[in-house]
Order: sequence, then C-alpha cells, then structure tokens
Amino acid sequence: MNVLINGANGKMGNELFNVIKTQENLKVVCGVDVEKSNKEFPIYSDIKDIKEKVDVIIDFSVPVATFKILKYALENKIPIVIATTGFNREEIEQIQEFSKEIPIFRSSNMSLDINLMAKIVSKIAKVLTNSDIEIVETHHNRKVDAPSGTAILLANAINDVLKEKKTYNFDRMQKREARKKEEIGFSSIRGGNIVGEHSVKFFGENEELEVTHRAYSRKVFAEGAIKAASFIVKQAPGLYDMNDIVK
Repeated sequence: MNVLINGANGKMGNELFNVIKTQENLKVVCGVDVEKSNKEFPIYSDIKDIKEKVDVIIDFSVPVATFKILKYALENKIPIVIATTGFNREEIEQIQEFSKEIPIFRSSNMSLDINLMAKIVSKIAKVLTNSDIEIVETHHNRKVDAPSGTAILLANAINDVLKEKKTYNFDRMQKREARKKEEIGFSSIRGGNIVGEHSVKFFGENEELEVTHRAYSRKVFAEGAIKAASFIVKQAPGLYDMNDIVK
C-alpha cells in the first residue's frame, strides 16, 4: 500500500514515517509540505508535482493544507485519512460533501484508547445525569487550537446520548455568574512538550468521578492512523471515524 503523507515535515509526519518503515505491507512513496525537502522519499511543496502512484493519503497538517490535499484526493479518487484538527463547522460540512465522492476517515484523535474513553464517558453520563461535567485537556506549547479536537470529541460523545443536551462553555472569564447545570465546561492548558492528556470529570454533591487518558508518545497516533488507512482503502465513498474500527 503506497502512502502519501500530508504534513510530511511535521512532528507527526516524521513519527508516521518511522512507524510505517516497520510495516511490511506499507510504503511511504511521497509527501507534501510547505517546504520541499529530500528525505528517504520525495516531499513536494506543490501538489501538481506529485507523480507517484498513491493508494492512500494520511493527513497530519493544518486545515488549509488539508483542503488542498482533499482536492487532489478527489481528482484522483484516492481514500484519505484526516488526522488534522481545528476545523470550523463550515469546513466539516465541506469534508462531508467530499465524502460523497471518496472514502474519508476523519477523527480528532487517532488513539484507539481515546475513542474507547469516549464510549465509556458517554455511558457514565447516561447514569450520572445530575453531575456537573468538566473537561480538562493539556498539550504542548505549540498546539494552536483550544480546546483540543479530542476534548470536543469527548463532549460530543456525551451529548449524543443525553435527552437534554448540554451547552459548551469555553470561557467563564467573560461572565461573572454561577455555573449552569446544563453546561459542559472546558479548560485548556498549554506548556512544555506534553503529547496530550484529557480528563472528563463528573462532579456530584459529595463525590467526583474522573476518567483520564494520557498519551506518552506520538507513536499511538501514528499507529492509529495506519489502522485507519488499512481500513479506509477497503471502503466505499463515505465518511468514517474511529467508531467504525472500535466496532
């Protein structure tokens, strides 16, 4: 399976390449990034220069770069794994439109454990209906979006199972008022080189239940992306996510 890495010069692009090198049935044939460079495979700054045969694209980049490679994927009918985060509502709707023509796998977090965590906290939320729910996430100091896409993923997993939907509170600084029962609060911490930590806290009157996931290495995201790539190449056009693998 010939892989194109979008965002090939980034930390996740490098991590992904190192993991793929250990796989017998995968090969990185080229990459795309803002700066051309020659590693063990060609990296192009212009998508028009790509000449290799590509079976699947794995995208660890930024939203602007994602849509450039999406157009290439659409033109060449290539399945794509989108591991980029930070999309707005309109961009997510655009991705859904693209998925009518090609298979697209999109997840805010490529860790299998995080997606299991999403299922766990959704089940807890159905039972602890009177709890105050807070999500705390911590990442390295280079992450630009806050809260993280994974924090939103966890909140959405909870909201999807509740009859009375929660609102999302991203900034309490703007209002001086008591916490509302129907909200999920978000806190984002940025510092150092932390790969990623997410906690969902359920506060009752006299006790607290917390579910936490910590990623110690970017390798878990690379491994998840490879699982997603192996899955998506076998699918018909449509939009898929980690739930389809967890099943």
